[in-house]
Amino acid sequence: MFPPFPQESARHYCQKLISLIDEGKVNLRQVSRESEERKGQGLMVGCLVCWEKSREDETGRRIILYAVSGNSKILEVSADENLSNLFKEKTVFVPSIVLPDAIDEALKQNDKKIHELTDEINKLPLVSQRRNQLISERTILTDESLKNVFSLYEFTRFDGKKISLNQIIKNHSNNLPPTGTGDCCAPKLLSFAFSHRLEPVSMDEVYFGRDTKNKKNGLSYPPCDDRCGYILPSILGIEILYRDKDIVVINKPSGLLSVPGRGEDKQDCAEARVKLLFPEAPEQCAVHRLDMETSGILVFALNKNSHRALNEQFASGLVQKKYIALLDGILHGKGEGRTELTFRLDVNNRPHQIYDAENGKLGITDWKKIRVEVYKNPLTQKSRKVTRIEFSPRTGRTHQLRLASSCAAELGGLGIPIAGDSLYGHLEKGERLMLHAAEIQFHHPTSGEMLHIVCKPDF
Repeated sequence: MFPPFPQESARHYCQKLISLIDEGKVNLRQVSRESEERKGQGLMVGCLVCWEKSREDETGRRIILYAVSGNSKILEVSADENLSNLFKEKTVFVPSIVLPDAIDEALKQNDKKIHELTDEINKLPLVSQRRNQLISERTILTDESLKNVFSLYEFTRFDGKKISLNQIIKNHSNNLPPTGTGDCCAPKLLSFAFSHRLEPVSMDEVYFGRDTKNKKNGLSYPPCDDRCGYILPSILGIEILYRDKDIVVINKPSGLLSVPGRGEDKQDCAEARVKLLFPEAPEQCAVHRLDMETSGILVFALNKNSHRALNEQFASGLVQKKYIALLDGILHGKGEGRTELTFRLDVNNRPHQIYDAENGKLGITDWKKIRVEVYKNPLTQKSRKVTRIEFSPRTGRTHQLRLASSCAAELGGLGIPIAGDSLYGHLEKGERLMLHAAEIQFHHPTSGEMLHIVCKPDF
């Protein structure tokens, strides 16, 4: 996954800690039984540089957080050393989210039976019905053990609230993450920082140990895709697709506002979450918007000059975007085309837009049919035929793609609403609007480089 914060400062501190380990001034103490597979393997040394603001005024101080991956080893200062003497700034060795003994206890229930099944499986021919049956039984038990372990994990989010790994799994349609999820450096560091109201400034992880096929000793690596990519968006509040000193690009989830709405209950939004993580960003840092129900790529400026330059690109029509949608039915006929519709706000039924040939503004959308497929409601498991479509808007009108889909064919639309559209179609319980901003191309506001960001939908 893309590193959520600048890495340079934290990398310096990671390398400093590794030097202290090599010198014997800081120890990596084994606190649980090391598995045969892990013997001799290295680990990640992580650092999160934070800012702690004073409660009395706006001054503050730097706090350096350290962690190591896994939960079998912990950092500790050697007996003849002192933490404050080794580090100039206030330093904290962050512990594991869950202690090894608690994990062992959670695994104990099925451990014996799993080993017995494994021994029996290994005695059988590779191709046999009995072997497949035993593998299936073992999978059920291992998944159950995995769930027992995952139920122990709880993290502190960007807003100081707690979120359990079970809730994160539920947000992923109950698809289980790999073993060890929650034991990487990044979730430990971020959860600790947010629980102590610290402001993240820089974060990095450096591999320490014998070289492997995928990692080299002393090199820096971003948070991993399979474990950190699964949980960090829930801890950070946003999934970061790209970030530098000028801009941040996120994957906005369906159901989250792009910018604040009216009323106290509509202040949580993508812009507010970006501002929490990047306090130096302008007060209004969003350079475009997505409907609350629409998921996908959203761009924010981290300074006023970038905001101005990006606004000019959007206003001039220089930004190219592509969306993926599921139409609620089968689209017959040709495989691509263009819709040109004039529509305006229905002042008597906000926020609906209505077709108006005389007073409406023109919305132009290119579309391409990808395929007809079966969609299954994640809650009811009820199936129906849908059509996967790629939309390329040439203008930026409110609800443009939703109207291009739902407007009758005789008016120039496709005549089939997007699945899960509560305004122009039908939303069943357990569903969402099946519309996702999947690609964007624009010039970087400072370097002028053409950026092409891709974010596949989760449907």
